[in-house]
Amino acid sequence: MPWLPRGRAVRRAQVFTRILAVLNGTDEDAVVVSKAVAIAHQHRAPLELFLCDAQRGYALLHSYDQTDVDAFRRKCIRESRRYLESLRDIAVGADVAITVDAACESPLYEAIVRKAVRSRADLVIKSASSSGPLAHYALDANDWQLMRACPVTLLLSRGKSWQPASKFLAAVDVSAQETSGLPSNILGICGELLRGSHGRLDIVYSEPKDTDPVEHCKRLERLQTITGAAAIPGPGVHVLLGDADEVLPTFAAGRGYDAIIMGALTHREGLSALVGTLTSKLVELLDCDFVLVKPESYHTQVELTNAAGESLFDESESEELPQQLPATPGFVSPWQLPGR
Repeated sequence: MPWLPRGRAVRRAQVFTRILAVLNGTDEDAVVVSKAVAIAHQHRAPLELFLCDAQRGYALLHSYDQTDVDAFRRKCIRESRRYLESLRDIAVGADVAITVDAACESPLYEAIVRKAVRSRADLVIKSASSSGPLAHYALDANDWQLMRACPVTLLLSRGKSWQPASKFLAAVDVSAQETSGLPSNILGICGELLRGSHGRLDIVYSEPKDTDPVEHCKRLERLQTITGAAAIPGPGVHVLLGDADEVLPTFAAGRGYDAIIMGALTHREGLSALVGTLTSKLVELLDCDFVLVKPESYHTQVELTNAAGESLFDESESEELPQQLPATPGFVSPWQLPGR
């Protein structure tokens, strides 16, 4: 049942200060960069384009003959940077400072995590990769690992541009089992994504049918408090009865959401490093984007020390980048991508 939340409007500090767009050298890059540039423009945040050639990185790592491996890795990085520089030159007129970086290492998700930490990014945007032609919406192993290990908010793009008036769904849990502060973090991210747009947000919470009536009332009060504090104009708030992994996919299907914003990890004790069951089910059933939020207490388990090839590239080996053209607010995709 929907209602309008009560609560005093609270001015939130800027959340997205540095954005990292992870590209893969395919046509999907156009949509990823389009979304990244739009968000960066809205928040006046710098954007970095990053491409890691993990396939070649894996081959080099396991090469029997290590002769000239570093030289070949540098060549791979130069090729990737040239592609990124060409792509950056197309993304003009957005009033966004865009830089590029490339790597050649494996596994891919670890390279992305290390890059996000080095860049101090607070939003990572990446195209979701399918694990096969018969996999429907299933993700590949690297994306599942990235969902678990990424230390900051992760936007997985499903290859479709958002509607002019974007439509988002925030899935929150206000039970005592949820990680403290995570529901507020999720709604804070929603507010940032809606900034400067005419988009709409639905907020949904689901609880078992056998919930104690007194506890049910406490949870509804908690939900009203956090939705009011989020200061998001006119959200639709829905309370569903039933297990979330059963009722929420049905609720979300067919409503035309551009993205679902939710916690990435399970809150079951002892399993804090695992992707939650609800997250897994929604990702596999729906073709919209997913914005996955981590609690502030989360620390990635990925080794953050330099991996092979991280310090091999010399900036002097790259051609000087041309100056950006004067900005024209209102950047619009699509583009024609350069070849690699």
